[in-house]
Amino acid sequence: MTTTPSSQTVSAHPSPPETAAAVPWVTVSRPAVQAATDAPVRPRRVLLQLVAGLVAVLAVVGVLGSLAAQRLAEREAVNDAANTADVLAEAVISPALSDALADGDAATVAAFDATVRERVLGPRIVRVKLWSPDGRVVYADEPQLVGRTFPLSEDQRAALAHPQTKAEVSHLDGSENQFETGGRLLEVYRPVWTPDGRQLLFETYSPYDSVQQRSSQLWRGFSGVTLSSLLLLVVLMAPILWRLLRRLADAQRHRERLLERTVAASDAERRRIAGTLHDGPVQDLVASAFVAAGAAARAESAGDARTAGELQGLAASVRGNIRVLRSLLVDIYPPSLAGAGLGTALADLAESATGRGLAVQLDTDSERDLGLSESEERLVYGVAQECLRNAAKHAAPCTVSVSLARDGGEVVLDVVDDGPGFDTALLQRPVDGHFGLRVLADLATDAGATLQVASAPGAGTHWRLALVPGGVA
Repeated sequence: MTTTPSSQTVSAHPSPPETAAAVPWVTVSRPAVQAATDAPVRPRRVLLQLVAGLVAVLAVVGVLGSLAAQRLAEREAVNDAANTADVLAEAVISPALSDALADGDAATVAAFDATVRERVLGPRIVRVKLWSPDGRVVYADEPQLVGRTFPLSEDQRAALAHPQTKAEVSHLDGSENQFETGGRLLEVYRPVWTPDGRQLLFETYSPYDSVQQRSSQLWRGFSGVTLSSLLLLVVLMAPILWRLLRRLADAQRHRERLLERTVAASDAERRRIAGTLHDGPVQDLVASAFVAAGAAARAESAGDARTAGELQGLAASVRGNIRVLRSLLVDIYPPSLAGAGLGTALADLAESATGRGLAVQLDTDSERDLGLSESEERLVYGVAQECLRNAAKHAAPCTVSVSLARDGGEVVLDVVDDGPGFDTALLQRPVDGHFGLRVLADLATDAGATLQVASAPGAGTHWRLALVPGGVA
């Protein structure tokens, strides 16, 4: 349905002013960013984020703690294996060494083997070797290695050159470990000497299971302390956090009530100012216009043409001021928006624009078909009012087409003028006289609607507001 006010500047079926069709659209509002920024803080959501963060911290601490426990357990197990090898070398191996053993005498090797199997090999030592400095295996509890020669590692040569005990985790990738099974062993080697001073390298292998057992013990102790500490921290922080969330929620509700009261007070003040202007100065000016017109008629009847002309000019001036004040009243508070509806309010707005050098063409659908809420109607009216105000300020005299219709799931307001247009780059750097463009952007952004503009110098201006009914708070 087309709403057609009495003004001759508003047509029932308007033909929109021509604008450059090739002018691209520029999106002024950013509803998605605004919605994300203004999302309210909810205590439940904060608590869920806190729990998720706690779980993430536990996972990270668990991984780091496991790695730390593994390294610490390896270090302790390697040190224990080195100490054990030193004790065995001093208490068992050195007393059993002889020059004949170094020379490879079979009987001596057999006797040494019996000593090793009886006093050295066991759950803590699974392999024993004796090396000569040239890499020959003098003795091994694996008979197939005895007498064979292998290249010594750098650490083995260093242990012989600078007598010391070396311990490490062996991955059994050396050729001398071809008869070993399993993934890793703890390898310890240190120099020993025969009675005549000949140097040999004593080497032992210990199971890696001790590392895993020690790592599990350390991890259980670490995890227990960490978990209990975190739980204690949560217990201590929960009342404080809950109190802060409650205060935050109260502050948000207080802010919402304050905003509602501010809007209501602003609306009431606008109504009061509009009422005061209408019942006071406007009525006085109307009475003055009638008095001046009557006096002009009497002066003309008396033949005083000069005085009659002056009084008629005074009456015309007063009537002009009355029109200006009535236009201002519509801008301050459109009484028809709440009473007669959006269509009538837009018609009054179009009529009030006639005194500003604009010829307005209006076309609106039935408000029943639009399905707009009260706040959405205020948004549409505010954008239309701001667009007409900008047109009057920067484009007059010109023709403006205002159309409001439903397009699919959206309600679209188009305001098109055939004025001089402007450079849309001003939207990013508003200069004096163009700050109202930022006002339009804020109106749409705050409401979650989409506001676009198509304009260029000499091509007119086309504003478009699109909103989904029910989406404006």
